[in-house]
Amino acid sequence: MKRRLFGNSISTLAAALCMAVGLISMPAAADTKLRVFSGGQNQRPDLMRKLFDSYQAKNPGVTIDIETGGATSELQRQYLSTVLNAKDTAIDIYMIDIVNPSQYFNAGWLEPLDNYVGGAQALKPYLPVYSQANLVNGKVAAMPAFADAMFMYYRKDLLEKHGIKEPKTWDELAASAKKVLDAEKNPNLQGLSIQGAPIEGAVCTFLLPYWSQGKQFNDAAGKLTLDKDTAVKGLDMWLKLVDSGVMKKNIAEVTTPITVNEFKAGQVLFAINWGFAWDVFKDAADSQVKGKVGVMPLPAMAGGKSATCVGGWQWAVSAFSKNKQAAADLVKFMSTPETSKFLAVEGSLLPVFQSVYNDAAVLKQAPWFKDAANVIVAGQARPISSQYGQVSDVVRTNTNAALARTKTPAEAVSDIDSRLTRVMR
Repeated sequence: MKRRLFGNSISTLAAALCMAVGLISMPAAADTKLRVFSGGQNQRPDLMRKLFDSYQAKNPGVTIDIETGGATSELQRQYLSTVLNAKDTAIDIYMIDIVNPSQYFNAGWLEPLDNYVGGAQALKPYLPVYSQANLVNGKVAAMPAFADAMFMYYRKDLLEKHGIKEPKTWDELAASAKKVLDAEKNPNLQGLSIQGAPIEGAVCTFLLPYWSQGKQFNDAAGKLTLDKDTAVKGLDMWLKLVDSGVMKKNIAEVTTPITVNEFKAGQVLFAINWGFAWDVFKDAADSQVKGKVGVMPLPAMAGGKSATCVGGWQWAVSAFSKNKQAAADLVKFMSTPETSKFLAVEGSLLPVFQSVYNDAAVLKQAPWFKDAANVIVAGQARPISSQYGQVSDVVRTNTNAALARTKTPAEAVSDIDSRLTRVMR
């Protein structure tokens, strides 16, 4: 695990942030030191550093160090599970995935924040999916940091060139992709890229076609409600896209960075990926698709409705922190509309407040946010479970096996059903 402290540069917006928030903190003890785990590069620790510097300027008794690491959600979860299970007091605040509050809170690893933020009412201003994910057993387990969701990115220039409208169903996408691939005659061009490797993204790969057929993976109590025939149909759909040449044959090896890099290189027509990818496509020095990218809702199965997988990140205070009050004060600062706006403007990180999506400064920097809010509000969260690590492992490994053809879709779904029936009950 790499430990790194970023530089102390503060942007004009970050410097003004504390003044806008009007933050009044509890008086910190002299030389209060907080250590924050702020995730990997996709969670933009460079921007978090600027916010922390701004906070330190307003609270001179506080020093904030950053720890970063873990390129994927599952690698971060493995590390944090080890640290928290050991009751390590070295880290005060953790940035955690939307699927983790229930798991970590029920394990006794997170400090309940009710007394620090004013109870469950403090979560009401946020988008509903984040309010729900961070309220565990009636207690505030964490506070929303920024949102995320899976979007369908596409080559706007190529669809316009070939007179194709945004496809609404997977069948339409397949036909559109075949038309472009046949006309372009570019052996390096793929029709669609998804994440088929056994990573967290493969959980969403399983759920996207399943949800779009109107089925739910679990009920409100977390009990498994898997419809096996529907799930098999979803996996079959992915394999048909491989067999028709729309997706490449080794899709079971594709990770999130591979999809991003290949789309950025101009080698993909349609790509499913998270919100952070927009800035990569738009700003990366080696991007071959600048000004050529569109964003649209994910297609649905025939007769179904578009559905996307919601992600996002939360700030949680360690139950083992020796500076809980100071840590909670920082978490409150990092969970405000002003902070959300800063992250949207500076890093195109999706807001957790509906109002920020309509902010003029945000829309000037990221015009696609105008439609992103509706996608997120209509999105669905991965299973909320105190045993999410097991749930994720079962779903992603079986999805990968089906895409690698080491299991049939029916065998993969049967294994998911039998193994999770014991966990989600």
